[in-house]
Amino acid sequence: MVSQELDYFRAIIQANMEPLAKVTEVSAVTSLEKKLNNHIWLKREDQQPVYSFKLRGAYNKLRQLPRGSEVVTASAGNHAQGVALSASHLGHRARIVMPVTTPEIKVNAVRNLGGDVILHGHHFDAANTYALSLADEENAIFVPPFDDKDVIVGQGTIARELMQQLPQLDAVFVPVGGGGLLAGVAVYIKSLRPDIKVIGVEPTDSACLAAALKVGKPVELDRVGSFADGVAVKVIGQETFRLASQFCDEVVTVSSDEICAAMQDIFVSTRAVAEPSGGLALAGLKKWVAREQVSGLNLAAILSGANLNFDRLRYVAERTALGEKNEALLAVTIKEEKGSFRRFCKMLNGRAITEFNYRYAGVGDAEIFAGVALRNGEQELDELTTQLSNHDYAYVDMTDNELAKLHVRYMVGGKPPQAINERLFRFEFPEYPGALERFLDTLGANWNITLFHYRNHGAATGNVLAAFEVPESQMNEFNVHLERLAYEYQEETNNACYQQFLQSSTQALQRTG
Repeated sequence: MVSQELDYFRAIIQANMEPLAKVTEVSAVTSLEKKLNNHIWLKREDQQPVYSFKLRGAYNKLRQLPRGSEVVTASAGNHAQGVALSASHLGHRARIVMPVTTPEIKVNAVRNLGGDVILHGHHFDAANTYALSLADEENAIFVPPFDDKDVIVGQGTIARELMQQLPQLDAVFVPVGGGGLLAGVAVYIKSLRPDIKVIGVEPTDSACLAAALKVGKPVELDRVGSFADGVAVKVIGQETFRLASQFCDEVVTVSSDEICAAMQDIFVSTRAVAEPSGGLALAGLKKWVAREQVSGLNLAAILSGANLNFDRLRYVAERTALGEKNEALLAVTIKEEKGSFRRFCKMLNGRAITEFNYRYAGVGDAEIFAGVALRNGEQELDELTTQLSNHDYAYVDMTDNELAKLHVRYMVGGKPPQAINERLFRFEFPEYPGALERFLDTLGANWNITLFHYRNHGAATGNVLAAFEVPESQMNEFNVHLERLAYEYQEETNNACYQQFLQSSTQALQRTG
């Protein structure tokens, strides 16, 4: 071990988290141990005073400063609360720049902890840029959320406690955003016990570490997902990547549905309501065990936080069954005649229908959108699709189709009576009061909107599905307009789910013809 890493190890050993950050418990995940045939533990960072591990890094950074220091940071969540509480405790003044899109519950939490909140910009990058300029102008100390030695050392104290609490560990699973938590945990564990695996876990749509490892250096992602907002980081830190690339054994990526399923496992075993990034490590543990087919191991996952807006539970509940492979979403073509639905239900052999969407669309065939409960995961899904084929049902498995899960399952049956030269898009925009109206204003009125669906999931980002009638002669002008909108978007015109349930039958015939 080179002297630089030895310095980290020694600093983590010597770091004093008292009296602000507490020694958190480890809890057995009893609901999973028999199912996965391994001993599974959670390191409960949701028990910190700010309900997140971020307090450790912020406190360790700020306790190095002279009393009365001026500190500035940018954050939309857990880091902000950690800095605010640490500053109040240590006698510093903390100004925290938060995007104007930050939910009010988080803004109030920071203020209640003594932070001076400045709302600026519609996203984190804008807030962070302003915070850096503010620190420079006023000669204040900027407190980075992850890419800083003192912050990394503070987060590494989790590993120090964990090794004392569970000395016989075989692997530790760590959520990854900017990499500060992974870097601190990995450098400590590998310095003491190189035989213990340290495995990072990222959302599939925010995998900045996996992207960096692929090319050997930090790279900026084009976009990041909004569900696990605590780890929605476009580029991993320079120092955190250096440490992670040396001491992390591998990275596992998981879907939003798998995170939701892990959040349910945590609740069932501990009654703790984790935030999405808090359930991330356990989701990765489950996926790794299924892939490696291991048993009898001692495995730990870090429950990194529990700052969850209550109204997001609706979304989590909807997606948990999909994440556990307990539900399939199917688009099925049946005959438009009496008794056809009954025959379809009989073919399911007693499986429960969780959802059924249908609208009369004329004579001939009918398209249905059905949710079907599964008792045996992917194996039963294979059996079900085989039965559909054997009974001559044309079908499309929509279980992993994000457009189907996010929008179409709530709006099946919207086919126009005649062909429309339309293009379909999914948009993301910052969610705050009046945001939808502002989004519509930005879209403008140059093209007719032929389809529009919006559903508030209680997240920091709003999701809209919209179709536009665009004449061929205006395609180039329309494309330029899309780029000027400055919203994240993805075209879905060729999505099979759209073509089957929302596109006019005449247009579909023209497309296939």
